[in-house]
Amino acid sequence: MNFAEFEERRRFQQAWEAVRIARPVHYSLFTFGESELPYFLVCEARQANETVTITRGDVRITRPLIITPDNIRPEFRNFFEGGEEGMLAEFIMARTAAFSHLTFENEHGPARIVTDSVEEAVARLNRQLDSDEEDRVAILCAPRTLAGFAVFRYAAERVMKSAPENIQELRERGLLP
Repeated sequence: MNFAEFEERRRFQQAWEAVRIARPVHYSLFTFGESELPYFLVCEARQANETVTITRGDVRITRPLIITPDNIRPEFRNFFEGGEEGMLAEFIMARTAAFSHLTFENEHGPARIVTDSVEEAVARLNRQLDSDEEDRVAILCAPRTLAGFAVFRYAAERVMKSAPENIQELRERGLLP
C-alpha cells in the first residue's frame, strides 16, 4: 500500500477546503478555442493587525487544436510560486480526463490593500458587480498562502462542470458517437 499517495490526497483535500468561491459563475466553457475566467481574489490577513488584499485576474483555458505527446497532460502557468501545491495539483489533475490537453494560464494585476474584513470586501465587490450587471466575474477567498490554489480550484470546478456540456457539443458536431 502506498501511504505517500494517501498523504498527498489528504493535503490536496485540506487545501481545497481552505479556499472558497464566494461568487460563482454559471456559464459553460467553450468546447473549442479559448475560455476566459475573470475573477477577484480576496486574501485574508495573516495576522489581526494586517490588511486584506484584493487582486483582479483572469484565467485563460486553451485547448490544443492537435493533440500530441507534448500536450497530453494539463499545464498550469502562473498559479503556484513553486512549492508543493503546484506539483500536487498537477499530479491530481493529470488523473482526470476532463483536464487532459488543457493549458491554464493565470494573469493577475497587483494586489490592492483594503482595511475591511474578508466578508466586507466580498460584500463590496458583490455590490459593485451587481450594479455593473456583471455575471461572469467570480469572487474567490483564500488565505494568502493558498492564493494560487484558490484560482486553481475555481478553474478546475468550471472545467468539471462544463465537461458534460462539452461532450454533448462534440456529439452534436458529429465528432463523437
